[in-house]
Amino acid sequence: MSSQASPSLIVVGVDGSESSRAALRWAAHQARLTGAELRPVQAWRLPVTYGMPVDYSDADFEKQARESLRRTVEETLGEHPGVPVAPQVVEGHPAAVLAEAAQNADLLVVGSHGHGAFTGMLLGSVSNHCVHHATCPVLVVRADMT
Repeated sequence: MSSQASPSLIVVGVDGSESSRAALRWAAHQARLTGAELRPVQAWRLPVTYGMPVDYSDADFEKQARESLRRTVEETLGEHPGVPVAPQVVEGHPAAVLAEAAQNADLLVVGSHGHGAFTGMLLGSVSNHCVHHATCPVLVVRADMT
């Protein structure tokens, strides 16, 4: 009986920001080096409203997120990234979505959303949550790291 190890998996959080693009570039490079599958994940949620209810029946937020993810991956990695890429769009809070998506991953890569000299040294709330709750190693990438 042959026991083949399943290919490794790198999950990367993508939201279109420069830090998430840097995370995507880093994760793709690591996937090429290790032969891993790359799974870019983008979370989406209905916009928060206060007061009067808003009719979103004409809006397709999942479709918009899927298109945004496709465009970001293509713009960042090109049409032929050189690794298997399996984009995933999931409804929910980004921190919870990424931690769940990384359940069977070998690595989770996320961007850090710091701005300015001081806050650039701090983790964003999503990356902080992932560092503390993911079941696999987590790498936090700043936009200026790549």
